[in-house]
Amino acid sequence: MTYGYWGRIIEVDIDTRTYKKIPIKDGDYRKYLGGSGLAGKLLYSDFDYKVDPLSGENPLIFMAGILTGTPVPTSAKSSVVTKSPLTGIWGEATVGGFWGPQLKKAGYDGIIVKGKSEKPVALYINDEKIEFIDAEGLWGKDVYETEEKLRQKTDKNAEVACIGPAGENLVKIAGIMIGGRDTRAAGRCGVGAVMGSKNLKGIVVKGTNKVPVYDKERLTELIKKFMPELKKNTQGLYDFGTAGGVQAVEANGDLPIKNWTLGSWEKGAAKTCGQKIAETVQTGHYACYACPIRCGKDVEVRVGPYKGSVGHGPEYETCAAFGSNILNEDLDYLCAANDLCNRYGLDTISTGNAVAMAIECYEKGLITREDTGGIELTWGNGEAVLELIQKIAYKKDIGKVFAEGVKKAAEEIGGLAHEYAVHTKGLSYAFHDPRAFTSMAANYATANRGACHLEALSYFAEGGAFPPELIGFNKQTDPHGYQHKGELAARMQNFMNLFNALGLCKFLIRGKASPEIIKNWVNAVTGWNLTSEEFLLIGERLHNLKRMYNVRLGISRKDDTLPPRLLTHDRKTGKAGGSLPHIGRILSDYYEFRGWNPEGIPTKEKLEELGLEELIK
Repeated sequence: MTYGYWGRIIEVDIDTRTYKKIPIKDGDYRKYLGGSGLAGKLLYSDFDYKVDPLSGENPLIFMAGILTGTPVPTSAKSSVVTKSPLTGIWGEATVGGFWGPQLKKAGYDGIIVKGKSEKPVALYINDEKIEFIDAEGLWGKDVYETEEKLRQKTDKNAEVACIGPAGENLVKIAGIMIGGRDTRAAGRCGVGAVMGSKNLKGIVVKGTNKVPVYDKERLTELIKKFMPELKKNTQGLYDFGTAGGVQAVEANGDLPIKNWTLGSWEKGAAKTCGQKIAETVQTGHYACYACPIRCGKDVEVRVGPYKGSVGHGPEYETCAAFGSNILNEDLDYLCAANDLCNRYGLDTISTGNAVAMAIECYEKGLITREDTGGIELTWGNGEAVLELIQKIAYKKDIGKVFAEGVKKAAEEIGGLAHEYAVHTKGLSYAFHDPRAFTSMAANYATANRGACHLEALSYFAEGGAFPPELIGFNKQTDPHGYQHKGELAARMQNFMNLFNALGLCKFLIRGKASPEIIKNWVNAVTGWNLTSEEFLLIGERLHNLKRMYNVRLGISRKDDTLPPRLLTHDRKTGKAGGSLPHIGRILSDYYEFRGWNPEGIPTKEKLEELGLEELIK
C-alpha cells in the first residue's frame, strides 16, 4: 500500500473522448515527489518538446502534490504544467482552493489531457466514474457562470477548474480558474489558452476517499507543535490578506510604480491596500483546504459592468497591477478590474503589466486612440482600464496585440515599445522589484518559467520574514549589493521547488517552516525516511530538470537577464533609490554555486550527482 499518493494518474484523449488509468512507479514519487516535480518528469520524458504549444500534441498536465489532501497545513495546492504558449518554454502554474484535494480524494494523483476536442467539452471525475460532458452551451460563459452550471450538471459539492472567454479566445495570458467566485487561479504562462485550444471548458472533480497517511499520530503531533508559530506570524494575512502588505512593500522600495519607473507612492499605497479594503468593500473571508491562515477575502464590486456583485478580492499582486503600476488610487476600479480578470480567466499579473505598458505606449505616441478603439489610455483612468481588460479578453482593437503578452506586443508595436515591456523570457514580472532586494535579480533571470517571484521568494529571506540559515545560508548580505546573492537565490529556489511538488502554500515559510519541519511531515505521511539533505537535494533536482527542459529549447545565459528598465533605470526616490542589480556578477555567482557552466547549462557532473543521467544525452 502507498501513503500520501495513489500511484496512478488519468490520461485523457480529448479528441476521441477516451481515457486510461496509468500507474506511476513508487521510485518516481521518491525521486520527483508530485505536483510540478512529477509533471516535469513526465513532460520531459514522454512528450516532444518541439510541439506547437496550442496544438493537440502539447499535453496539459494537472498534478496534485504528495501532501495535497492530507491534514498537513495548507495542503491545497496542485500544479498545471505544459509547454507555454506565452513563452514557448517551461510552463507551470500553481493553484490552491479545494480542487486538488478533491482530485486526490477521487483516487488520482493527476490528469494528463492530450488532443483537441472537435466541440466544447468538460470532464467529470467522480471516484472510478469518468464522464465527458457536452459543454457547447457553456462556451462563451464567464468563469462564475461556468462553475455554477457545471456543478448543476454534476454534483453541487464538486470542485470545478475552468476557463473563461480569455482561454476560449486563446489569449496567451489566460489562466485556469478554480472555485468560481471564491477564485483561485492557475494564472501564469498561458495555461488557460492551452486548455482553450483543446476545447476543454472545465474539469469537475468529486471524491469520497481519504488520502492514506502512514503515521497519523506522529503527523498530528508534528502539526500541533508547528501551529502556534504559523498563526502568530500570519495574523496579518488572516486580517487583511496578501493585500495587507502593499504599504510595507512600498516602504521597502519594492513596489512597482508607473510601469516600474518611480520609487515612491506612499499616499496611493494607503488607498489601495488590504487595510483599506477591510474598511470599505470587504464582505468576508475564506480559506483554501486545510489552511488555518484564511487569507482569502471577498469584496463588493461597486463600479463597472458587474456593479453590485461579490467575489474574490484583489491579492497583493493585483493591487500593484491595477493600483501603483498604473497610478490608480481608486480602490473601486481596482476591485472591478480584479473581478473582470477573474470572470474572463485572465492572469492579473500579466494583464496588469500589459495595461501599464499600453498606457505608456499611448502616452509616448506609439499607439493612438484609433488603435485603442476610442479609449483614452491615461495613467489612473480606471474606466479606461476596465475597457482595455475586456478588449484583451476578446482580442478586440489594441487588446488583440496585448493578448499576446508584453514581449510579443513590443515586437508588434516596434520602436521604443521594447523599453516599456517588463519581462524575462516572455513572462511579465510579478510585482516585486529586484532593485529593492537584488537576490531577486538572480531569481527572475533564472526562474524556469520566466519572471516568477515565487520560484525563490528570496525577498522574504532578505527582508527578515524567513531566516535563511534554515536552508544553510549564513552569509551577510546587503539588500542592494551583489555578493552572495546568486547563492541565496539558488538555495531558496531549491527549497521553493519542493512546495509545488508537495502541494503546499509557500506562506508556510512565514511560520518559519524549515526543510526539517516539512521533511518530517513528508515522512509521517508517506512512511519514508528522508533526511533533510536528501529532501533539499530533491528540490535541486527539480530545478535542474526544468532547466534542462528549457535547455532543449535553446535557453542559456543569453536569456538569463532582466529588462533594460530594471537594470539601468535608477528610480531616484524611495528606499531602493540608487540601487541597480549587477547582473553579471550575480549570475556568475549563481552558476558557480549551481555547478553549471558559464553559459548557464548544468554540467554532466551535476546531472549525475542529482540522479538525472538520462538527461545528459
